[in-house]
Amino acid sequence: MKFLSHSFLAQLQEFGETEAVVFNGASYTYTQLVRDISEWREFLNEHGVAPGQVVALEGPSSPNSCAGLLALVERGAIVIPLTSLPGPKRAEFHEVAQVETVITVDGLERSCVQTGCVADHELYRRLRAENRPGLVLFSSGTTGRSKATVLDFTKVLARYGEPTRPRRTLAFLNLDHIGGINTLLHTLSQGGTVVTLPERTPQTVCAAVARHRVQVLPTTPTFLNMLLISGAYQEHDLSNLQLITYGTEPMPLGTLQRLKAALPAVRFKQTYGLSELGILPTKSKTDDTLWVRLGGPGFEYQIRDGILWIRSEMAMLGYLNAPAPFDDEGFFNTQDTVEVDGEYVRILGRKSEIINVAGEKVYPSEVENILLEFPTIAEATVSGKPSPVTGMVVKAVVKVTEPTDERAFRHAVRAHCRARLEAFKVPAIIEISDADHHNDRFKKTRALT
Repeated sequence: MKFLSHSFLAQLQEFGETEAVVFNGASYTYTQLVRDISEWREFLNEHGVAPGQVVALEGPSSPNSCAGLLALVERGAIVIPLTSLPGPKRAEFHEVAQVETVITVDGLERSCVQTGCVADHELYRRLRAENRPGLVLFSSGTTGRSKATVLDFTKVLARYGEPTRPRRTLAFLNLDHIGGINTLLHTLSQGGTVVTLPERTPQTVCAAVARHRVQVLPTTPTFLNMLLISGAYQEHDLSNLQLITYGTEPMPLGTLQRLKAALPAVRFKQTYGLSELGILPTKSKTDDTLWVRLGGPGFEYQIRDGILWIRSEMAMLGYLNAPAPFDDEGFFNTQDTVEVDGEYVRILGRKSEIINVAGEKVYPSEVENILLEFPTIAEATVSGKPSPVTGMVVKAVVKVTEPTDERAFRHAVRAHCRARLEAFKVPAIIEISDADHHNDRFKKTRALT
């Protein structure tokens, strides 16, 4: 077999018959993965996929898709990984990304269609001029139009070094998310096993952890709250689980402390990453606090007026459809407000989400944390609502675990909040809703408020 040209890909051959990916319960070795990459190479040749071509790779996070992604990286293409999307959203992404070729993966089958588009964005021209593969990721768009981030895939791969600690890791996020990309590449670089899932519910995740002896679960605070409420962790053998990492949004402290009590043998680690910057090295102060130390090789940060700015060696080239918020020194404005305690920081939330009540600042995550302490509240999302008197008031939308008398419930919730919060932080408006509070990436969406 021809040796794969990229050093990251070449390393995969060394892991031989070790289990590389689990998909729909079936196991695929590194030998099979390398063979699939070689077959993808021939497929790309047959369909004339050239270096620098903008390719949408559409399908589930299967071994076939993983092999296709790696083959496209080897080819030097610019890849847009996409999952199943509604027609209008798919069309929007194709238009913004100037997709030239669409490759669809369905099980073991794959098809290739040329769109007739000519991708000539300046960021693409930069990648082509340097003969580098690219990666385009779209934001979830929970607060507006999705932004298209362009990354140099060579810089992404440079983060993954020599194998030192192979682990069995559940792929919670898909390949259309920087967290999903990081899970795949980090696990494969270590000779570990990526366990994928067709659906993500507390039951299916816990069942997969038990069945496939998963050691690492990277996920979101929203999903971990759902896990606690479901009690699914009590119904499965999670004795192999060593580490749960969480990120993408602020973690309610109460949720973290309940998790630590429910899973005392598991270590919890807060992560921090953005599509624009990659996943930063982090170290949590302790398992049951939200203070975290950021940075490491390739990353620097500064705090300016309470806002976190980060400089990253693997930072994006820019957005396809928006200005890039870098300063002259290459620091990126994350828009995240933080508190500082020595070398540790605590992420409070996005600056745009701060509620201004008569000149006083309210961080939604602080109020949500208190609301989640209430016995019958399963989910809580807090936002600001315009007020002619105070400029804004605090509004809370909650999901409850049992039928309730709404008037008595609101009275009890406000009393609960008044005992723990300053008066201006107590929700003036409380709505009960059965709607989910998260998007398909299990990240809280504030659009419902």
